[in-house]
Amino acid sequence: MDQSTITVRYAKAFFSTAKEKNLLDVLKADIELVSDICHNSQELILLLESPVVKTSKKSALIAAIFKGKVNQLTMNFLLLITQNKREVHIPGICRNFLELTRKDQNIKSAVLTTASEINSETIKKVEEMLGKELKATIELSTQINPDILGGLVLRLDDKQYDASVATQLKKIEQNLLETEL
Repeated sequence: MDQSTITVRYAKAFFSTAKEKNLLDVLKADIELVSDICHNSQELILLLESPVVKTSKKSALIAAIFKGKVNQLTMNFLLLITQNKREVHIPGICRNFLELTRKDQNIKSAVLTTASEINSETIKKVEEMLGKELKATIELSTQINPDILGGLVLRLDDKQYDASVATQLKKIEQNLLETEL
């Protein structure tokens, strides 16, 4: 079975269960925790991917890591994934579950890249403007990239709006080269 098909199916099943039991917010927080731990712990990923470690040992380690930190439903879900020998897909399942949750709650992710640091007041204004324009809640993260020289680059879902000085200079350069010919 295709890797993405597996992650989507498990994520949809867990999402449906979360909605059905009215635990979406609780389970979303759990999955965010699991995702963060997977993202920050290369040792855990190596353990999950290891064909040498027995399934029972993986289940015991997952139970030890997450016991008391996640809802019992989340724990059962993680153990089910492990028993079905799909533990290598946990990060992808988490990513797909969080994507389904964002769609359900009308939350859009955006990344604002600037040449220098901007203050939190400006960030809040950008979030509000985008929220009003898109009629959605915006999760805005920021990045600093001095190579853009000035202006900004806004990446929203799969679209990018590039109003950087570097891009404008490249366009001018291209126009000048075209007119010389």
